[in-house]
Parts: sequence; structure tokens; C-alpha cells
Amino acid sequence: MNITVTKADWKSFKCDALACFQPEDKKWLASAMKYYDRGSHLEHMAQAMLDSGDMAGKKDELLILYPLAGEVSPKRLLLVGIGKPESVTLESVRRAAARAAKKTVSLKGKSLALYLPSVKGAKGTEVATAAVEGILLGLYKWDKYKKKDDNGNATLTSVTILADEGEISGSKLPDIRKAIDRAQIICAATIHARNMENEPSNNKYPEILAKWAQEAGRGNGIKVTVLADNELKKNKMIGIIAVGQGSAKSGRFIIMEYKGAKKKDAQPIVLVGKGITFDTGGISLKPGAGMGDMISDMSGAATVIATLKAVADLKLPINVIGLCASAENMPSGTASRPGDIITYPNGVSAEIDNTDAEGRLVLADALIWAKQYNPKHVIDLATLTGACVVALGHITTGMMGNDEVMKSKLRRLGDKVYERVCELPIYDEYDELIKSDCADVKNTGGRWGGAITAAMFLKKFTDYPWTHLDIAGTARGEANLDYINKGGTGVCVRLLTEMLTEEAGK
Repeated sequence: MNITVTKADWKSFKCDALACFQPEDKKWLASAMKYYDRGSHLEHMAQAMLDSGDMAGKKDELLILYPLAGEVSPKRLLLVGIGKPESVTLESVRRAAARAAKKTVSLKGKSLALYLPSVKGAKGTEVATAAVEGILLGLYKWDKYKKKDDNGNATLTSVTILADEGEISGSKLPDIRKAIDRAQIICAATIHARNMENEPSNNKYPEILAKWAQEAGRGNGIKVTVLADNELKKNKMIGIIAVGQGSAKSGRFIIMEYKGAKKKDAQPIVLVGKGITFDTGGISLKPGAGMGDMISDMSGAATVIATLKAVADLKLPINVIGLCASAENMPSGTASRPGDIITYPNGVSAEIDNTDAEGRLVLADALIWAKQYNPKHVIDLATLTGACVVALGHITTGMMGNDEVMKSKLRRLGDKVYERVCELPIYDEYDELIKSDCADVKNTGGRWGGAITAAMFLKKFTDYPWTHLDIAGTARGEANLDYINKGGTGVCVRLLTEMLTEEAGK
């Protein structure tokens, strides 16, 4: 899709649809009449719309005006509501742009032009970024295995942001073009994560996940190393081995190293992802209902792989390491059993109280490995606990850890990109819940505080600045929304890329 910004008069700009963002303000709606020639068909339609109350600018409204032939160049005008002016945010723009793009495609339109609204406190570059995110992510479809119908190829081929003057909300057009290019790279990475998450597990197992990481790094300045079978044993990847031993598919440990900083030995930021390519629960078998969603239990790894790709494509001057611990958790005669004890290379022994608490077992391998990099920050991402979904639903990512600087940054940037995080406590008292009678720790803490006790387990393997993101609720959408579809969401690719861009000083 070609996305650009240009200085042009909308009346003479040829496109299948022109989207105007309409706030919920009668005075603004009335003043918008200046865009229509006096006595024209469009003016009468607009006035009738206002008089009837069919369009008030509410955030879920969208109304189409059809100009007469030869009246103006756009074939349709989409009036897209964005709510009360004082409440318009970048998220309002994302959602409205997504709705405009979807409506255009449903009408078999190929080209869309936009007039961007003003957002209090936001630059034109930020508003343009939000619009591009809404359009690209909103048009995403996972239909790889579906038979295409006559509309199967219907999509936008061009999007143009229009500017009456040489700037938008204080941003010059060259800067807006750069912002558009950057947004396209990040959205492409997010979509890549969604595709990995949505791939069915008969075509996705640890070896395939490793190949995807290698493809992401190829020609991109990312060194990718994969540990398999004997290398896992040699490097004492105890958690991956234990979780994967019930499966016919062996585990993998994936290392992605991007060194973009001027000083190659500068402290890196390490991203750690859980890569369980399918989770039956093992011997502690999950209920059958909803088990199919476990194809996305590798979403943490997908986010890490996609974020490394975005960082490399953006050529950020920063060192970033990606670590993905991958296994398939299956029940069989060789599977780990409740009551088994494993000992990690840092000397910590863990009782496997429940084989369905497998994510923390493989993440421990990666967290131990991360220490060798002398990391500035370590962030792990995992679809770790149903308890986090119970606490926060599918709206907010759970956040825990000891790194106050990074937690504060992720909270602020999460609000900006609308991938919000909410901190849960990791008080020492929670440690009591994961004490084992026969090992240093056990991998579950009972019914209460499940998201927290999972983090407390991970904490045993960290002695550096560490943040844990439990994306169990946010990694998979439950319904089709404006720019987040049902299925894999690619959550935190935009958040982490924003954070790494800021860390790189860009």
C-alpha cells in the first residue's frame, strides 16, 4: 500500500473516498459548511444531515455523502465521528481511521484520502502515525487458509493525507512523510507477529519458530543463533528440556543479537519471550474448551522476533538482544509429571507442582542466559497466567518487576501507543505461596494471586534490572474491534519499539 502526504485541495483530489473526521460539536459541524460550495448538492446534503441529527460526530458514527457527477473529484465523502473535541486523543484517530479504511474497502474502493483532526498536545507527525496505525492494523485479516471469494482481493492500494497548507498541526510535510514511513515499518512488524501467532500449531513448532527468527534476521544485521537437542543439554536448558520432553517436536532456544550502538560493547536491552508453540497443559491437561487458542501461547516470542525486526529495519542506534525459549507442551509417556524436580544451572531447584505452569519453567532458562550480557534492562513477555486475564481482562497487560525506571517508561509509553500496562505488586509475602517442601521453589502458588506468584518464580532467576509483562489477556483478541481483530494481536511490538526508539535517543 502506498501511503503519503501531500498539499492539495480536496475538491480536485481524485479518490474513491475522502474521510473527514467530525468531532461532536454542532458549531464545528456548522462551520464545516465552508467546505461545500453554496447552493451545491453537497451543501444541501450536509445541511439535511445536520437538521435530521443523523450525524452528530459521536465516536462510533460514520456517514457517507455522495457528490453529484462533476461536483467534486472524490467519489464519496466519509464523515467519521471522533467524539467530543476535548476528548479527542491519538487513540480516537486510530479507531476512526480504521473505520474509514474498512468502510472504503467494503465499498470496493481502492484509494482513500484523509483530512487529519487536531489532537490537543499532539504534533502532526503523531496524529499521522496514529492514522496509519489504525488503517494498516485495522485492515489486517488472517485468511491464509480460507478460500477467497469475489471480494477476497479487495483492499486499499493508496492512502493520502491531505494538507491545505505546508504543515499539519505544527509538523512540516517532510517530517510527516518520515513518520509515515516509520509507522509502516512498525505496523509491518506487528502484522508479522500476528501472522506468527495465528499460524496453526500443526504448521508451527519450535523448529519453525527458530526458522522465522532466522528469516527476520537475514540481511538485517541481526545475528541469530539457535540451540537444539544436544546444545540444549550442553547449555543446561533444563526448563525447555523438561517442558518439551513429552512432545515429538524438540525444543529450541533462540538468540537474536542486534548491535546498532556506536559502542558495540554498550549495555544492551534484553527482550525475553515465551515460545510455547502449543500448550495442552501436559499431564496436568487443560479443559478441551478453548484449548485451540493455545496456538498463540508463543506470543511473547512472536513479539520479541517482530520487535527485533522493527529495530533493525529502523536502524536504531542501540544494542538489543532477543531470547526466545521454545517448546511444545504435550502429554505422553515421556512427559514431565507433577512432583518432578529439576535443578537449574544457577543452583535453584524447582518442583513441578503443575505441568500447565510451564511458561515460567522455560523463561527461567532465558533469564539465566540474559545475565551474561550485563544488561541495562531485561524485559520478559509471556502469555503466562489465566489469573492475569481474570484480574485485568483482555484490555491491559500485567506488569511486575524490580526495574522502576523501565516500569515507569513502559507505563507512560503504553498510554501513548494505547498498549497499556498495569502494575501488580511483588511483595515478599507472596514468596511464601511458592515455597516447596522438597525443593527451593515450586512452579505454582495455589489459587490466589496467580499472576503474582508466577512473577515471584521468575524473580528467583533475576539479579539485574527486570520487568515482567504478562500478556495472557492482551495477546489474543476476543472480538473484531476497530484495529484489533479476533485472534493474535501482536501486542507490545509498538510499545517496545517506541521504548527502544526513546532509549536510542531517536
